[in-house]
Amino acid sequence: MMAENGKDEAAASDGESADGSASLTVERRDSNLLRRMEICVAEAEKRSGKNAISMQETFTVYLIETRPADAAAEGRVQPPESVWRRYSEFELLRAYLILTYPFYVVPPLPEKRAEFVWHKLSADNMDPDFVERRRIGLENFLLHVASHPGLSNDKILSHFLTEENCWKEAVYETGFQDKADSRMRAFGATFRVRSPQKCFIDMKQYSEELQCHTSQLLRARARVADRVYAVYKVHGNYGRVFSEWSGVEKVMGDGLQSAGHHMDSYAASIEEILEEEEHYADQLKEYLCYAEALRAVCRKHELTQFELETASQDLISKKQQRDELATGMVRTFSFKGVTNKLFGQEAPEQREARLSMLDELIADAEDSVRAKAAECEEHVQKAWADILRFKEEKDKDLREALLNYAAIQINMCKKGIQVWSNTRESFQKM
Repeated sequence: MMAENGKDEAAASDGESADGSASLTVERRDSNLLRRMEICVAEAEKRSGKNAISMQETFTVYLIETRPADAAAEGRVQPPESVWRRYSEFELLRAYLILTYPFYVVPPLPEKRAEFVWHKLSADNMDPDFVERRRIGLENFLLHVASHPGLSNDKILSHFLTEENCWKEAVYETGFQDKADSRMRAFGATFRVRSPQKCFIDMKQYSEELQCHTSQLLRARARVADRVYAVYKVHGNYGRVFSEWSGVEKVMGDGLQSAGHHMDSYAASIEEILEEEEHYADQLKEYLCYAEALRAVCRKHELTQFELETASQDLISKKQQRDELATGMVRTFSFKGVTNKLFGQEAPEQREARLSMLDELIADAEDSVRAKAAECEEHVQKAWADILRFKEEKDKDLREALLNYAAIQINMCKKGIQVWSNTRESFQKM
């Protein structure tokens, strides 16, 4: 399972070459949170209370337990620190990480409402089986974040894991809400980048294809699960017929009764099989959400590149205005050029004042371009290094999930063969 592999992910440090990847590798080896702390979401509990508008509501809270990793390594028994968190608090933590680290592919949370479910699976978010799968998903989220070379050392994450009451205040003190509003406006705007980097264009396209193929696979799996469920349950009819038939047969009765038991057992086994299968479907759903996180990183690159191009164009425009003012030659049509022709040139004092003002504006614009260029370069280096890390992790996780899913199908077929082999032996004993 992915949750069980969190520490293995922390140990994996080799990645494809990219600027800044060496420093990420060193950071992962030396300061990974998962190397210093054991983290688990131990249990879930249903509670009732009043919400923000003083209405009674029922909700689920999750117990996060942490303990120093060296305690277990040294054989010391140390009671864990524990905090209770609601799902909405996990959402707040992830939103903070996305805004603070826009160049990282932030791990997704498990789904809030069950999707891509076969018809007998409950979509109620208070259903015990759904809550248990969400508990596993939340633990996976924390393990992924805690093993991330950049996210794992964030102080807010540490507050979230260890402090019961004051961690939200620490989030809001970072200016989180202002950043959130700014991000929403920027991402909602329509803009076109003149010189985007091809690798990010390709990665954005890949994220869309990954999301498309993963969702198609999940839909197909849900349809297959429905049909398999129906086939298994139909075998219950064999059990009923054989059991009723055995009551009127003296010689064949025992064999028919035994065959009926085998069929009933076979029909009843499908719920457990599909529930186990659902855990691997949840791993596929995780990467359905990862595709959106990957696309957000690419979108942020487009935004930083657009801001750099806008700042550069503004600098060019100001320099052109100064050249025109200094030489008296107007290269493009402007209202100022028309007024100069109609009413004559400005006085020398006015002209010098405007030149001085433009020099200041040009200096500010040059500073802005340098800052935007540095921001863009930093985002490219850090984002691409993290995308390569994500791809390596994704290949391993999806391979594991698909292999486990195939193993379940093989075991299901073997069980069917075994049931019919036992049924045949029952018939032979008649």
